[in-house]
Amino acid sequence: MKLLKSLEELLYELVSWLVFYPITIWRSVVRPLEMMRYADIELADTAEDQYDDTLSPPLFLLITLLIAQALSTAIPSVYDPSTAPKALSSGSNLLIARGVIFSVFPLVMAVTILRRKSMRLTRNSLRPPFFSQCYVVAPFVLLAGLALDLMLIPGQKWIPAGLITLLIALAWYAQAEIRWFKRDLRIGTPLAVGLFVRALGIAFVTTLALALLIGWSFQNWSP
Repeated sequence: MKLLKSLEELLYELVSWLVFYPITIWRSVVRPLEMMRYADIELADTAEDQYDDTLSPPLFLLITLLIAQALSTAIPSVYDPSTAPKALSSGSNLLIARGVIFSVFPLVMAVTILRRKSMRLTRNSLRPPFFSQCYVVAPFVLLAGLALDLMLIPGQKWIPAGLITLLIALAWYAQAEIRWFKRDLRIGTPLAVGLFVRALGIAFVTTLALALLIGWSFQNWSP
């Protein structure tokens, strides 16, 4: 009975994603600042009452990465999957690797906010800004991944479309983060832009280094 009850709860949770994922991504795209504030407020609730009408931020990011991975698999590419390390040929391993890599963006933005506020960096103090950043980074990651997939389609016909999609993703992400920095940190536009550009640069460099490290680790990993 305990097993059946667990399966029942799991089935309901999975099916509910079909409703709450579209709601969450729509709100994140249209009202990113409200969603980031919502993430902060919900953490103050009891565990069973948190994110009752949306998906939790880390889960939302993980599902978005899963969708991006599915799109990447469905779109033809000049990249040969057989050249990837064997350990990354597993869908679950690849999803975990993507999750670790792209979580760098909300992590760097969250640390930037805490440092600007002169708050002590702890696991508890990092959680609220990290959770709020997951809501805004998920649409960016989805669009950026789609842009890269378009640019890798054989024939190079889709490169302009991929570049346009990437510019749209960066522009949307930039305006959301700059507006959030201005509101949350109570600073002017020039300083907010500077903080965002620096944080984005650190995130890109860290992401690239982490991706190379994970690829090298799996390449030399033997089961």
